[in-house]
Amino acid sequence: MASPRLLGRSAYRELVWAALPTATLRASLLCAAGPRAYTTHSTQPRLTLSNDRAAALSVTKTGRAHHRAMSSFSTIPAQAISELEKYTACDVSDALLKLKVSGAGFIADLTQYSPRNKQERVVVAPVSTVLFTAKDEDPTTASTRPAPNFPKDTHWVDNAVPGTFAVMQQAVGQTNAICGGIMALRMQVLGLKGIIVAGRVRDLIELQSTELPIWALGTSTVGSGGSSTPWAREVPLTINGVRVAPGDLAVHDPVNGVVVIPQDKVTQVLELLPKLTSADDKAKADVALGVSVKEAFQRHRG
Repeated sequence: MASPRLLGRSAYRELVWAALPTATLRASLLCAAGPRAYTTHSTQPRLTLSNDRAAALSVTKTGRAHHRAMSSFSTIPAQAISELEKYTACDVSDALLKLKVSGAGFIADLTQYSPRNKQERVVVAPVSTVLFTAKDEDPTTASTRPAPNFPKDTHWVDNAVPGTFAVMQQAVGQTNAICGGIMALRMQVLGLKGIIVAGRVRDLIELQSTELPIWALGTSTVGSGGSSTPWAREVPLTINGVRVAPGDLAVHDPVNGVVVIPQDKVTQVLELLPKLTSADDKAKADVALGVSVKEAFQRHRG
């Protein structure tokens, strides 16, 4: 079958769909892909497959079980998440700064590589984590990392948690990628909300075809197999001085960047945000009328 690199993405999806031999297989694929498999303007499924072999691999009991488990990872109410999505990442960092959270939760130096046509909509979702180590890691540093905890005889990506932003951390200084097209496709099929890589990604066209928000520190043409090993899942990470733990909330803001809210600070952040944004709105209104910034801040920020 032709490659998606040679065909347009839409034409390739239709080609894959037509190649599926039975209605049963098509139905199974849609079951694994979940509700996002359809667009609002077409009866054709929105398949984002790198090849038909990947389509077959996605139809597994594990995939269906993961899809049913969506949103069970975090205890934070959906209403709180919806409320947070009304604010920008900058607003959230202002609140975290007030709460003295390290780095105000901002994950520095990330670039958004997907989707290609970035939507200016804030997305908030719980964090799940994956820690990678270097295959040639210095043994003296091994004692500082958590114990390995991936189930035997499974691929790390098949353990991805639906409904979350997967936050992945790579060993410092490596030039290979730890996330590529097949990994991103699997996470899309499982129902993840997005991917944040403190490291490198590759297969940019395939990443973009998933339409997931995908951020990374850089890119590569080299796969993970030669240099990186998936080591542990759902463990705390420290990225550029910011602690990221499973169950925290990732704030994806395509205009301003990514911020992580510690799970135990969510209530306080929600209490602060209306006050802080209201004060800023009043200060901006005064500045627009010619008031000095110093005076506007004294009036409204205290």
